Amino acid sequence: MFPMLTLLSMFYYICLRRRSRSGTRSEALGSRRAVELGQRSALPITVEVEQYGKEVLDFSSHYGSENSMSYTMWNLAGVPNVYPSSGDFTQTAVFRTYGSWWEQCTSTASPFRRTPPNFHSLDYLELAFEEPVYPTAVEVLETYHPGAVVRILACSLNPFSQNPPADVRWEVLWAGKPNKALTPQARQFSPSIRQISFASNLLRLEVNNTLLDYYTELDAVILRGVRERPILALYKIPVIDINDLSDSEEEISDAGGLCCRSGGENRHNLGNGYFERLPYELIQLIVSHLPVPDLCRLAQSCKLFHKHCCDPLQYIQLSLQPYWAQLTDTSLSHLQSCCTLLQRLNMSWTGNRGAVTAAGFCSFMKACGLSLVCLELSCCHFLTEACLEVIAQTCQCLQELNLASCDRLQPQAFNLIAKLPNLRRLVLYRTKVEQSAILSILTFCPELRHLNLGSCVMIEDYDVVASMLSARCRSLRSLDLWRCRNLSERGLAELVSGCRLLEELDLGWCATLQSSSGCFQHLARSLPRLRKLFLTANRTVCDSDLEELAANCSALEHLDILGTRMVSPVSLRKLLQCCPQLKLLDVSFCSQIDSRFVQELSGLFPNVSIKKSFTQ
Repeated sequence: MFPMLTLLSMFYYICLRRRSRSGTRSEALGSRRAVELGQRSALPITVEVEQYGKEVLDFSSHYGSENSMSYTMWNLAGVPNVYPSSGDFTQTAVFRTYGSWWEQCTSTASPFRRTPPNFHSLDYLELAFEEPVYPTAVEVLETYHPGAVVRILACSLNPFSQNPPADVRWEVLWAGKPNKALTPQARQFSPSIRQISFASNLLRLEVNNTLLDYYTELDAVILRGVRERPILALYKIPVIDINDLSDSEEEISDAGGLCCRSGGENRHNLGNGYFERLPYELIQLIVSHLPVPDLCRLAQSCKLFHKHCCDPLQYIQLSLQPYWAQLTDTSLSHLQSCCTLLQRLNMSWTGNRGAVTAAGFCSFMKACGLSLVCLELSCCHFLTEACLEVIAQTCQCLQELNLASCDRLQPQAFNLIAKLPNLRRLVLYRTKVEQSAILSILTFCPELRHLNLGSCVMIEDYDVVASMLSARCRSLRSLDLWRCRNLSERGLAELVSGCRLLEELDLGWCATLQSSSGCFQHLARSLPRLRKLFLTANRTVCDSDLEELAANCSALEHLDILGTRMVSPVSLRKLLQCCPQLKLLDVSFCSQIDSRFVQELSGLFPNVSIKKSFTQ
């Protein structure tokens, strides 16, 4: 009986200690109920403001070109162009990819370990509104294949103000998992959002298209809100979570437990419980499953965990992209001592609006970049020429570099990439790289396997680039020339003659190529290993081209011939019969291929996803 009384007394003592803390749980919950019950009577009568987006400030990718409005993110500003109509319309905002097809390509980088399971975002856009308000609702007008939006965030920064705040904050208004709507029809997506403590006129939408059958299309975004702060935002309700249920270190010490020092009869110090008796490698394996923030928190709990959580072996791979809203120069400084063995680093989306400076990044690279083989920096607008110079000097082992959508990086900076002779994968999508820089890179980086030059509008003559690729990069496996402006039949012929190991080739929206020259037939005969071919929006692709693909490219998996007028049902059926590995076939806007025939082919070839978009 006495041991039971002792335990009860200890429990009662702990309860008293907790009771003495500022604000008990019952008081907090009671206050919340009181505020909710009195909300209607306490709130002043305010007018809700409704506004459409004024300007698209930033985005990670889009289907359209840099010098047009068709299918670009800029279409999201202003009132709806299409809604409530459904279908494939050029006046909408469309991201570059959809589905899981791109993840299956050999050109895609390997995923990073320790990515939090609740981080689903693959693309984003940032949209500014005229007037800062306390958000009460956000409505996204989706006109085709809805369901991509996974997070909506608000920013404390007014992008039109001359006096930005010292501390820029992002708050999540809503978050969800990737999903797929039951139909591709238009809808108004208006999730229930949480209240925030600041007015905002800058929203960020993050999307994940992997579950969708086709490109999602967004038409407009509506922000509703009030000018005066709601009373619930004024009252800060104490957060009650699982951490509040654990005893403080002092209470555990008073109550007695595994964390306290044992009696004199036992000479072993069990201050860390029995963890210190486990093999070092086993503890390393256990903590390797923690995401980075949890790893940093655990390091502060005791010396044993500090030792394990700060071991450089835990930071061979490091993805900071999920924490783009929190990452600062200070964060990088604190991570430096742990990242001396760093090999793969993902800082995509991070550091914008002054959160990370060029100086802070350079300091981190100098300390941690010696062993880097992979560096992901897409949409990092803090990058400068000095940053690339540090990368070129420090990261001599670098094999993969992603600068996609770093569209504020000046053209001369790209010349420094030529100092990385071991590069195998280089992504320059939507950058200001010029012809002289890319020729220098190809000259000094002959080991390139994957190259993305999609939407690089400042390259003047792609034929010269194709000639250099043919001469210097004969081991090339994938090449993305999406929307290149001036590749001719001569340049394409030289490219496929020299780079015969190509498995992926994207020539989408390359309008200067004409099938009548025989360039596509020569391509099919020269590239027997071809697995992915995009000839999107080339009106001249014909039956002869498909017959050559069927005869020579049996390994073909992805084919996009959207928009051609000259492909018949007969040649399409033959292609499907001769390419058993085919998984994706886009015949949208192919005038000779109607929906009835697509349904027939889908029944005959159930393993092939045949796309045929529509316009209502």
